[in-house]
Amino acid sequence: MGEHLRLLMAEDNEINRKLADLLFKRQGLQLDFADNGENALNKVKEGNYDLVFMDIEMPVMGGLEATKQIRKQMGEAAPPIVALTAHAMDGDRERFMNAGMSDYLTKPIDLNALKEIIDRHSS
Repeated sequence: MGEHLRLLMAEDNEINRKLADLLFKRQGLQLDFADNGENALNKVKEGNYDLVFMDIEMPVMGGLEATKQIRKQMGEAAPPIVALTAHAMDGDRERFMNAGMSDYLTKPIDLNALKEIIDRHSS
């Protein structure tokens, strides 16, 4: 499963970052982190990420705005962005996709769903 992928996770909660780091490392994956949407935007512009996991609710700049800015500034060169949220309500998936996100993953992260997303976006 995508051991050589460059992955970024934008997540403001330190405990969630630690849990994600453990989960991804167990799958042989290395994650870089941003603690808010603005930092994620800067890291994506500077780095060469294959896939970005974007928390929706963060301080400074939320995930939806960060995604819009990444798409606006990078266009076709932007990596796939996966919405990462604990709020799984009707219509959320469509709202996130309409904002420019490529996929949707709920927290807590389900390992099978994570594998499917990585496989889908790393081919």
